[in-house]
Amino acid sequence: MKKADIGLIGLAVMGENLVMNMESKGFTVAVYNRTVAKVDAFIAGRAAGKNIIGTHSLAELAENLEKPRKVMMMVKAGDAVDAMIEQLLPYLEEGDIIIDGGNSHFPDTIRRTAYVESKGLLYIGTGVSGGEEGALKGPSMMPGGSPAAWPFVKPIFQAICAHVEDGSACCDWVGENGAGHFVKMVHNGIEYGDMQLICEAYQLMRDLLGMTPDEMHEVFAEWNKGELDSYLVEITRDILAYKDEDGKPIVDKILDTAGQKGTGKWTGIAALDEGVPLTLIGESVFARCLSAMKDERVAASKVFTKKAPNFTGDKKAFIEDIRKALYASKIISYAQGYTLMRAAAKTYGWNLNYGGIALMWRGGCIIRSVFLGKIKEAFDANPALSNLLLDPYFQGVIETLTDSWRNVVAEAVKNGIPTPAFAAALSYFDGYTCEFLPANLLQAQRDYFGAHTYERLDHARGEFFHTNWTGHGGNTSASTYVV
Repeated sequence: MKKADIGLIGLAVMGENLVMNMESKGFTVAVYNRTVAKVDAFIAGRAAGKNIIGTHSLAELAENLEKPRKVMMMVKAGDAVDAMIEQLLPYLEEGDIIIDGGNSHFPDTIRRTAYVESKGLLYIGTGVSGGEEGALKGPSMMPGGSPAAWPFVKPIFQAICAHVEDGSACCDWVGENGAGHFVKMVHNGIEYGDMQLICEAYQLMRDLLGMTPDEMHEVFAEWNKGELDSYLVEITRDILAYKDEDGKPIVDKILDTAGQKGTGKWTGIAALDEGVPLTLIGESVFARCLSAMKDERVAASKVFTKKAPNFTGDKKAFIEDIRKALYASKIISYAQGYTLMRAAAKTYGWNLNYGGIALMWRGGCIIRSVFLGKIKEAFDANPALSNLLLDPYFQGVIETLTDSWRNVVAEAVKNGIPTPAFAAALSYFDGYTCEFLPANLLQAQRDYFGAHTYERLDHARGEFFHTNWTGHGGNTSASTYVV
């Protein structure tokens, strides 16, 4: 009997659909699930008559794989991954490849790569984005880990992933150890940002302009034909048109408390670790946290009475302002995300291909959009680009959007409508483009109470000074600060 090209462990939604995808592209797949009844049900059901081999133990799975064996785990991130690696190792041999296709935290992938390599095997941690439909029809894939493993899995991954118009695969090698899972984490952080921005646009239209879901459906349908053409705008368009059994919009019946799995939080923590101002994504995570405080919010809304929003301007013109504010803020979100990836690449010694990452996100994934093509062009033109805002194309675009952006944030503030992501994006832009920030005063404060020293405008960078502010503090200073 023909041995399988790859093995997959974990027949939940993503795992099962990836198996069907691989088989449809001509690969034979061996499958295993801890609850073996699930294997039998799969083989008798969706997998019936296909080149899929059901196995009832890890030993049987290993026996059914071509060498070097390639085993992809689609199990829950965390301890379950470590446990599965330990269970697998006795059945594998030198040169075999273990692949983690879950949403693992990148430091775990760094650790696991080193551990598995110490056993003479190879390891890949790959981000897989696109949900159930992507897994079946073509996800975006972001593999990193042991570089020597890539040639063996490349034909499979690039066959099953999404492809853009010119045939380019939305999957390529990202970098060493945890690079793939780091890039997937940033992808998820940007996803948090994109979703929050769309929700703020929706709330402005609903609460300030008094628009119905059907009217907003028309707006998002129109937006999806232009610069904002993307998967998330497309599904928002469809959600707003969807009616419940009684014919009323179902979106109006959904409780306003958002869930999260933790990848957005990880992105924010990584940004703090790297000293990168990832303000928009941070606010998007906190907005979900605030939404979860439903009972407190309801109680507070009864304590603090607000005037009803009162918009007196040109409604159609303001909808266009919201579109522009959404586009401008989206550019900021990606600019911040790319800044974080650049900082982490330096910290961890990764050689990331930033244009290539934009291409990987062009299709298959949740944040896929036309806009990503422009990001790829920006980094292709200048691989050393320090910030997306400094690319000539994006610089020109932002300049056409700022008036509308400011107008939207101002109207929201005046009318008591929260727009944390729009406002954070605008504040970042204003701070990034400000020659003199008030950090001179802040540094004086630090020197006053902690003798932390400061640099001077009239001296070379790297020279540090301390002032005896009170006249009785002495001249001893603490260690110099780190910029």
